[in-house]
Amino acid sequence: MKRILITGANRGLGLAFTRRYLERGEHVLAGCRRPDAAQQLMGMQAAYSGRLTIVPLDVADTHSITTSHTVVRSQHDGLDLLINNAGIYSSRGSDAPTERLGVLNFEEALTVLRSNAVGPLIVAQQYLDLLRVGDGPKIVSISSGLGSISANVGGFPYYYSASKAALNMCMRSLAADAKRWGIVTTLLDPGWVSTDMGGRGAPTTPQQSVDGMIRVIDSLRPEHNGRFFTWQGHEQAW
Repeated sequence: MKRILITGANRGLGLAFTRRYLERGEHVLAGCRRPDAAQQLMGMQAAYSGRLTIVPLDVADTHSITTSHTVVRSQHDGLDLLINNAGIYSSRGSDAPTERLGVLNFEEALTVLRSNAVGPLIVAQQYLDLLRVGDGPKIVSISSGLGSISANVGGFPYYYSASKAALNMCMRSLAADAKRWGIVTTLLDPGWVSTDMGGRGAPTTPQQSVDGMIRVIDSLRPEHNGRFFTWQGHEQAW
């Protein structure tokens, strides 16, 4: 039974990851900002008694990250997989981003960068002690094709794209450091997915994307450390 921490587990890809891993018989630690409002997670907790722990976790808040670690460590002496999934499209949500030339501002840019790039790095740093004693430990961060600098031929969305490019660099750096403990660190592009963030017109369902990403995660070996893959297992352009 793998011990898996998933951030942003209350909806979208995070919820789909949680469901699939529970169906496989794993123990899931589901991190989310508001556990009291995570109705679907609470339903899964009842259905998979003893294998799902809902952990209060806001990846943009240092105290929340530290407190979550205390909760997890009280139940487990190791962690086998960290999935850095939590993220935002904009401070206003997916429907009304303001990151267009002419209205760009510091506050919103830094909010997106804090949640999408720095937050996952701080979460990984906090959980290194548990990952170091895990079984074939892995850190997998959910990036985006919009974070590919070489593939960028447009402007919008400035903050989101920059945050995912920054996430890629943070995780490449972490991969170089964490490999000394046998931790494999990789990035995954989930594709354009029909979640609240991706919108209903997206061609890929959360289940399709997550099933593909889990196949990639299962296949990860030390030689894949620091690499960036699509949900189908192909190399993604940096």
